[in-house]
Amino acid sequence: MHAEAIGDLPLTAHSRARLQQRAIPPLVVDLLMQFGSASRANGAERLMFDKTAIKRLRHHLGGDRGLKVVERWLGVYAVVGDNGLLVTAAHKQERFRRR
Repeated sequence: MHAEAIGDLPLTAHSRARLQQRAIPPLVVDLLMQFGSASRANGAERLMFDKTAIKRLRHHLGGDRGLKVVERWLGVYAVVGDNGLLVTAAHKQERFRRR
């Protein structure tokens, strides 16, 4: 059923297509899974790089020089369904409102 996966995260056909269309490397989704901040959104988990997540990521990558490598993708978010599949990933267009 799942042809590909990023780390331990299986991809849907939709998410595989979106990652390719939006030029989001699998490494970024992997970093989101490890260091991203999660919030519930429409029955799924949304992972994004907020200030706290960026601080964790900066520490993991060895400081500002390491962070510079992934800087262009810090505005990316991923949606993971309750079934454990990556639903989609995209570049944030506007702020997410916390409820």
